Amino acid sequence: MVNFRMWKTALSTIPQVSPEEWERLDVISRYLVMTRSAVATVTIFSSIVAGLLAWRSGEFSLGIWLIVTLGLFLAHGANNILNDYVDYVRGVDTDNYFRTMYGPHPLVHGFHDTRTQLRYFAVSGVLALIAGLYTLYYTDFDHWVLVLIAIGAFFLLLYTFPLKHMALGEFSIFLIWGPVMIGGVYYVLTRQFDWNVILTSIPVGLSVMSINLGKHIDKSEDDRSRRVTTLPVLIGERVARTLNFLVLVGTYGVILYLIFGAHFFSPVMLIVFLAGKQLFQALVVLWKPKPESPPEGFTAWPVWFSAFLFVHNRRFIALFMAGLVLDTALRVFLPR
Repeated sequence: MVNFRMWKTALSTIPQVSPEEWERLDVISRYLVMTRSAVATVTIFSSIVAGLLAWRSGEFSLGIWLIVTLGLFLAHGANNILNDYVDYVRGVDTDNYFRTMYGPHPLVHGFHDTRTQLRYFAVSGVLALIAGLYTLYYTDFDHWVLVLIAIGAFFLLLYTFPLKHMALGEFSIFLIWGPVMIGGVYYVLTRQFDWNVILTSIPVGLSVMSINLGKHIDKSEDDRSRRVTTLPVLIGERVARTLNFLVLVGTYGVILYLIFGAHFFSPVMLIVFLAGKQLFQALVVLWKPKPESPPEGFTAWPVWFSAFLFVHNRRFIALFMAGLVLDTALRVFLPR
């Protein structure tokens, strides 16, 4: 039976699911849960940003945009499935590891075996590849589109290992959901690269990176014990917190430049500063080390930094989207 309620839940949060509940879920619900689709929605957001910028330039096509967006969402899902598989077979996601505590892990929790995990990966990956091949056909086999597909495949297959283990995972996240995805989708729709579009992608990429960096700070001790060399493991928690502090400040600094320096945005984009409360909370949390135990009433533990950064990202994304829609509408309908 189709569980639409779980679809909605899995797209908005990472639900805890018991084996009994898992058995009752439909295949789409299982896919959304195992791919942590609440986080994967950032892919849709990046694609929407690119679509709005293309619409502003007069080159938007709904059909190909939908196909590209679906393909990217499926590719993100395939990466998350592969991530869990690789870490499981390498022995990382075991013994009460951080990953198994903040969300269901089908392999660790015994929901299914590795062959089933790989089948989900294959289906998601093949569907994403089909979308990519159609995009290549749609663009008359444009060589830059082929390059973009190759870059996407590179990060999809190699992010978990070895990139994440070489302290390159966080920067990869910034590149993927920033310049590569937004600049890439924009290119598919317009057949041109635009420096201001790349600049616009930077705040988005930095905001997504901040969550990933925060999560890696949260689990840095576990990663260190398992010889997973994320960036916080390499540079230490204090430096990583400082870096994430600067990442958040830089996110808003680039937006200010796009408004008052490049004049690519109108002042309506200042609406993003309504996320100031969530930004301040995240900055205050980053200023201090992670506490030894959760404060009273804090229910997201062992997640700490990434919890506040996730809340900020959700608020920032909503306001960035609202501002971009308004800015685009003003420039399309009132160009002067």
